[in-house]
Amino acid sequence: ARPEAGDYTIFMGLDKFENEELIKYGFIEDIWFHVDKMSSAHVYVRLHRGQTIDDMSEGLLEDCAQLVKANSIQGNKVNNVDVVYTPWSNLKKTASMDVGQVGFHSSKMVRTVRVEKKINEIVNRLNKTKVERKPDLKAEREAVNAAERAERKHQLREKVSISSFFLSFFLSNS
Repeated sequence: ARPEAGDYTIFMGLDKFENEELIKYGFIEDIWFHVDKMSSAHVYVRLHRGQTIDDMSEGLLEDCAQLVKANSIQGNKVNNVDVVYTPWSNLKKTASMDVGQVGFHSSKMVRTVRVEKKINEIVNRLNKTKVERKPDLKAEREAVNAAERAERKHQLREKVSISSFFLSFFLSNS
C-alpha cells in the first residue's frame, strides 16, 4: 500500500482454489474485496490488530479497489466498476457453493466503492511490491488461535489473582 495508506499486507488468490484457502483461514482483521457481479480475484487486506473496516484510509481502500479491478478480466476493460468489500467474518460459505464462491452473513455489512477507471500508477506501484508465496494459511491461523487462547488464559489468571488478593485483603481487615 502507498505510504500514506500505511503499512499493510494485501493478499490475492491466484485461482479459485487459493481463494478457497483464503476464505477458510482468514483473520478477523482481514477485509475482502471483489468486483461486484463480475468474475475477479479475491483481494484481502490484513488490518492491524484491533482495527476495523472503519479504520481503513481512503488511500488503502483505493489501492485494494484498483488491485481487484485490475485483476478482473471483465472489470479491467470497463469504466465505472463497483467493488464490494466486507470484513472476512461476514463471508459465508455453504456446502452447496462452488469452490471459491462466497455469500454474506449480512448484506448490511457489505460496502461498495465505485472505481471510475483503472489507475496504472497505483496498480504498477502495488505490483512492484508483489511477492508470490504459498503460505501455510492453516498453520498461520492455528498459530494465531493458540496465541489468542494463551493471552485469554493469562488475562483470566491475572483477574483471579487480583480478585484473590482483594478478597484476602478484605477478609484480613474485617
